[in-house]
Amino acid sequence: MRVALCQISSTTDPAANLDLVRSHVAAAAAGGARLVVFPEATMCRFGVPLKPVAEPLDGPWAAGVRAVADEHGVVVVAGMFTPSPDGRVANTLLVTGGGTHVGYDKIHLFDAFGFAESRTVAPGAELVVVEVDGVSLGLATCYDVRFPELFRALADRGAAAVVLAASWGAGPGKREQWELLVRARALDSTSWVLACAQADPGEDLGSAPTGIGRSAVVTPLGEVHARLGAEPGVLNVDFDPASVAEVRRALPVLANRRL
Repeated sequence: MRVALCQISSTTDPAANLDLVRSHVAAAAAGGARLVVFPEATMCRFGVPLKPVAEPLDGPWAAGVRAVADEHGVVVVAGMFTPSPDGRVANTLLVTGGGTHVGYDKIHLFDAFGFAESRTVAPGAELVVVEVDGVSLGLATCYDVRFPELFRALADRGAAAVVLAASWGAGPGKREQWELLVRARALDSTSWVLACAQADPGEDLGSAPTGIGRSAVVTPLGEVHARLGAEPGVLNVDFDPASVAEVRRALPVLANRRL
């Protein structure tokens, strides 16, 4: 399966960000990608009030992404914000195209390093696995990468790969942590990890996690198959989901668990 990881820098304008999605999906589809992945907060970057931009999955922004996906015959994954019943928003990962239109609400909220995501964002509670061309893909968002049990649970539900969308916060040691965690989660769950992050915006946007780049595709043995740097870019990669079964036979860490 060919995947395109679109490492962009979102703005605060959802319409402008939808235009970014349109142009990147068109280019990715022309290059043969079947799955086109964008970062967390593609709809609107962090650091501004999110409630005014939040829309339901049947709202115009998600419908626009679906129209783009269907036009080019691909499946698109993109981070957005949806209203929560408690007055906050949900940090939602939209998966749309080819008859699929679902969302994963981020379970683990980034209440760390002086940032309090839960102040304005409500946590999700349900794991989500989707199927694209017969390949089961688990979904995870940013801070989720620090919780190996989530990735193992997705593998238990049949995921051969986990799509990880992120808007990683900058700071001392944060790049090293991101790179280590993405590889560790692949190895923990013996799954491919398709990690698409916000690019480094190149300017100080305050304390909000607005991205450091370093999107990567990691094999089920924790090896970096391909990686981007800090700046905006697109990573086009062919990965083999069938290799997961072979790795899990050779390294049966899921079957050998004693909890």
